[in-house]
Amino acid sequence: MAGTAVYGTVRTVVWEDGGGDPASYPIKQPGTHEVLHAGHNPLQFRARYNILNKSTFQLATGCFNRPPLVNVRGALLKALVLKQLHNLNETRQPLELVDLPTPVPDDREVLVRVSVCGVCHTEIDEIEGRTPPPRFPIVPGHQVVGRVERLGKTAAVHRIGDRVGIAWIYSACGACRFCRGGQDNLCDSFRATGRDAHGGYAEYVAVPEAFTYRIPDVFTDAEAAPLLCAGAIGYRSLRLAGIRDGDTLGLTGFGASGHLVLKTAQRLYPRSKVFVFSRTEGERAFARELGAAWTGVPEDDAPEKMRSIIDTTPAWTPVVHALRNLEKGGRLVVNAIRKEETDKEALLSLDYPRDLWMEKEIKSVANITRKDVQEFLALAASVPIRSEVREYPLEDANQALCELKERKIRGAKVLRIGRDR
Repeated sequence: MAGTAVYGTVRTVVWEDGGGDPASYPIKQPGTHEVLHAGHNPLQFRARYNILNKSTFQLATGCFNRPPLVNVRGALLKALVLKQLHNLNETRQPLELVDLPTPVPDDREVLVRVSVCGVCHTEIDEIEGRTPPPRFPIVPGHQVVGRVERLGKTAAVHRIGDRVGIAWIYSACGACRFCRGGQDNLCDSFRATGRDAHGGYAEYVAVPEAFTYRIPDVFTDAEAAPLLCAGAIGYRSLRLAGIRDGDTLGLTGFGASGHLVLKTAQRLYPRSKVFVFSRTEGERAFARELGAAWTGVPEDDAPEKMRSIIDTTPAWTPVVHALRNLEKGGRLVVNAIRKEETDKEALLSLDYPRDLWMEKEIKSVANITRKDVQEFLALAASVPIRSEVREYPLEDANQALCELKERKIRGAKVLRIGRDR
């Protein structure tokens, strides 16, 4: 190439095992160029690059026999990452904004260009170590809405440009008795989006196509995002509560999931009264605005005993008081990935004859299934059940998380990353 003006340079792919052909490839003009990157035999990666200008490169398509870590100058995305555990009472900046290589979808995966991602209390549990990621750094976020940007070699459900959602369940084995029985949420190989695999606090995310969901046209991207977790897990909680139309339902905590459970209960059980317990007057006023029959603080005695109560708080004190508000044979459903330790001693105040006897039950909610997400999206679209949302730019995710920790909530919080298209 001596004597030829070089327009730009595409550098090699770096493989997970350290292999790769350390070379540079001169490009003389803009356009699409194909380069064969050779690593340890038989590793190969044939990539096509869109050369936009002298400093900007985009990975256009690629075909490879195992996923590489793509390291192409210019083919980067903005993302917020968690590099270590933090106590949000001590730091207000747990996530760091960085540039990461844009992922390349494996054969059965799709690459999604992210528009929005909901903010969930589970992210706080990850940050503070109650359900820690297995490795760092990790991109959090599991209420993702975006457009399919690229298809893996055998991905066949979606087309480029389809609007899809990604939920907490990133993958499961598909073969165990739980998966075969529709309980993929209990699979030993369950992997969570934003904890076990990179999530949606980023411009792009790659995900198994089988764990994506078409978003109904009736919702904007921001309205749809909370439905994928807060809504779907609330829907599962409501089913596990086992109530019938006319039974009284209690909700302890009234954040993103609570407000969607109230709306869903009003649709499915129109004759049932819903009582809401919350520590903040803002949340109680919001609940009354949405049609709650009564509101109070968790320590209050409700006007009548309830058939079921769904607890969505991170604390233990509401659990104890909820048991006291159940009728005989009633059920408390604890909708939380983890509980905090700060008030765990409240459990010592449990009184068996008063709080648990007479066949009262406690049932936990573990993750969500794909069926939960599919059914709830269909139900929400038919009503429609819309999320009350407040949007934040991606760069303000730390602020949104701290406000969630401090119970500064009205509905759901959503990060705006790209535009609705």
